[in-house]
Amino acid sequence: MIKDQDFLKTKAAYCLDVAKKIGASDASVTIGHSISETVNFRNKNLDESNRSDGLAFSIDTYIGRKKSSISSSNLLNENLDILIEKCYETTKITPEDEFNSLPDKNLLADKLKDLNIYDNTHIDNDKKIHYLKELENTASEDKKIINTESSFTEKKTNFILANSDGFCSGYKTSSFTTSCVAVAKDENSMERDYEYSSKRYLDDIKDPQALGKLASDQTIRKLSPKKIGSEKLSVIFDKRIAKGMLSAFASAISSSAIARGTSFLKDKINEQIFSNSINIIDKPDIIKGLGSKNFDSEGIKSETLNLVKEGVLKNYLVDTYNGKKLNIPSNGRRGGTTNLYFENGKQSYDELLKNNSKCIYITETIGHGSNLVTGDYSVGATGFFVEDGEFKYPINEITIAGNFKDMFKNIFLANDLDFEYSTNSPTMMIEGMTVAGK
Repeated sequence: MIKDQDFLKTKAAYCLDVAKKIGASDASVTIGHSISETVNFRNKNLDESNRSDGLAFSIDTYIGRKKSSISSSNLLNENLDILIEKCYETTKITPEDEFNSLPDKNLLADKLKDLNIYDNTHIDNDKKIHYLKELENTASEDKKIINTESSFTEKKTNFILANSDGFCSGYKTSSFTTSCVAVAKDENSMERDYEYSSKRYLDDIKDPQALGKLASDQTIRKLSPKKIGSEKLSVIFDKRIAKGMLSAFASAISSSAIARGTSFLKDKINEQIFSNSINIIDKPDIIKGLGSKNFDSEGIKSETLNLVKEGVLKNYLVDTYNGKKLNIPSNGRRGGTTNLYFENGKQSYDELLKNNSKCIYITETIGHGSNLVTGDYSVGATGFFVEDGEFKYPINEITIAGNFKDMFKNIFLANDLDFEYSTNSPTMMIEGMTVAGK
């Protein structure tokens, strides 16, 4: 059973009491409990089953503008006494930093919305095993599939965040995640691909047969890839790859990167960085959303942010510390984005495919080729050659490259947005990218 709020609140109050009694001017503490159960299959046989049960605490103690932190998984009071004392002693000898402080009281979350992010349902191991058997049996139906790996993870968490200014709140979350990796082989090549489903509620995950079929089909269609030459082409990114562009964008607008001057988007607020058809939103209150939350890891309420409106950059992702450096109030994004997404474009998926007589469709990128200081982007990739809107053949061993400053302004989006992840994008086309092949 996951620990209840009363237990966590009692521990948090104890920690704050100890910190204040020994002389800390301020303190902030997080107490959390998580339970995770995972079953793994390989080639239609049970490979591993495990369960983890973790209690954890972390505390920040302040003496004026001095701050230090400590954490532990031992929540016995005598251990907490020792650790908080050590944290306080460390704070004494820590250099002052004028930007250290608790968050602004006026920005703290004062009430919680019911976001439906906790499902009390428990699925026992026998049912997880039955699900994975069905999944792998379906994934292995085609003889070209020579290897399968799959997993089913159920995770539940509960936490309390409290500080010496009187904030004390938290909530439960749940997730159910299933995945399948398939390997296919023919006379010319061996390829792999995957599919997964992750939801807050058990009843919302993909059917095992549907998930297994997707993993199998996506793997088999990659067999016998061809090489292509080098040229400038329009590149279409599958939805699960397109969301990576948003992740890079989010990193580039984090207040820590902006404050350090290590982002190509520094000093770009209210400037046009995308075409005027592009809108990017971070929405924390999507019901059952994988990234939904009421407040960030400092307790500041998270509200919907229009990060980009009609191509214009409107907001950074700001926390208290870096916000003070930038003289911008926190917008509840300590820890990053919530449910981040591009709004739908105006074209259908089929129309996007037919925009060019030939293009490439990317289903997988290889490596981490984003330089957020310069905006340079270069990754290995595999996918398909598309001609007149039709998939002609799989391709591999290519590199796609560009610079985000140019790429962002040449993005076109389909109208097929789904909220499958915490970061989501419709199918995306970027015109004029450099494609290096054989």
